[in-house]
Amino acid sequence: MKGIDEGIHVVDRNGQTIFYNEIAAKHDGMSISEVLGKPLLTAFPSLTEQTSTLLKVMKTKKPIYHQTQSYVNAHGQQIETINTTLPIRVNDEIVGAVEIAKDYSRLKILSESLLDLQKKMKPPSKRNKKSPSISQYTLDSLLTVSDELIQMKNEAKKLAKSHSPIMVFGESGCGKEIFVQGIHHASHRATEPFIAQNCAAIPESLLESIIFGTSKGSYTGAVDRPGLFELADGGTLFLDEIHAMPIELQAKLLRVLEDGHVRRVGSTESTIVDVRVIAAMNIHPQKALENKQLRDDLFYRLNVLTFELPPLRERKEDIVHLLNHFISTFNKGLMKKVKGADHQVLEHFLTYKWPGNVRELKHAIEYMMNVCEGEWLTEADLPVMMKQNNLSNIDDKSLSLRKNLQQFEEKLIHDALLKAEGNVKKAADLLEIPRQTLQYKLQKLKINKINHH
Repeated sequence: MKGIDEGIHVVDRNGQTIFYNEIAAKHDGMSISEVLGKPLLTAFPSLTEQTSTLLKVMKTKKPIYHQTQSYVNAHGQQIETINTTLPIRVNDEIVGAVEIAKDYSRLKILSESLLDLQKKMKPPSKRNKKSPSISQYTLDSLLTVSDELIQMKNEAKKLAKSHSPIMVFGESGCGKEIFVQGIHHASHRATEPFIAQNCAAIPESLLESIIFGTSKGSYTGAVDRPGLFELADGGTLFLDEIHAMPIELQAKLLRVLEDGHVRRVGSTESTIVDVRVIAAMNIHPQKALENKQLRDDLFYRLNVLTFELPPLRERKEDIVHLLNHFISTFNKGLMKKVKGADHQVLEHFLTYKWPGNVRELKHAIEYMMNVCEGEWLTEADLPVMMKQNNLSNIDDKSLSLRKNLQQFEEKLIHDALLKAEGNVKKAADLLEIPRQTLQYKLQKLKINKINHH
């Protein structure tokens, strides 16, 4: 058990500690002897039956996953942990509970070091200098032939000149960050910092100090450190997946949006910042409001200018446009001469739902370009998941085994002939059947030999 870097605390059905390791003791600033064998509420008098997660899971019989906890231990050290607490069952009877605590204090130190690096990268004078954190993309980087998206990009160019906050929402992979960077690039803040933070990528206990900064003495080891608001001063702060931000932190964000005053964690003084906030979500704001993931007042403050990026399946004209663009891009990178995709691939792409949107399309084409051996992308080059999807849609209206198997057999033969460029012998080898068998099936299924494009 000494090799484990998580704190482990186990109590029996009476709330008495029966296992307590050295890591847990270190987190709590206690010795193992002060806790082991003692009733939980005796060893930790600040806890109650209502506030103790170990006692709570035994009472509710429900586990608690990934709950953040921040506290100062008996030695004055600030401890940040992520706890998972599970009831222990034997023959459907609760006989105790176990809590596993992962120390995030070290991660916090690393994240604060990252902020230090960002601070050093920020130029001492903003005049006539571009920040290294400048956006990489413009609105022209968002490739489209969709009238709806073109109109949205034109509107974004006009509204980029405003200083009002912006909300962007749409499914994952549809280009929200490119769109947001494009707005920054088209604004008067283009030469100032563009700072992006995904609110779901950082534990809740760290997010506040990263966004708002820390003040020396706010906890043991804390130093004066600017947060993302101060680093983005004069520029744009992009908060992605803002609905993952804790509700109480959303209230603090709202105050900054209202008056421009940022107060570091543990400080009594405020700093005035000039930052344009752009927030993004991969779910509809109405759903976030209904699920209590987003404060109403914050939503109305951010909802001054709003853009909903349409998913790829709703702009089918972009599928072929992007397909040709990615083929051209990967041709250069892979030193290939692929001319395009055959009509089966095009048909499949146009009927596929694209749950991962443009990101999924790009990755699919990258895979196909790597495995393709001819001049055209064929169904044989499709990623495995897309092939399975294709097979599941052979005939939605019929459950006839004979009919569906025949259609699938035709597809396999057709793909083999395409890959073999019409050579029956090569196609038979690909199908792993004798040449005579393939000739017979070609006559029986009335499939003509296929000459590749």
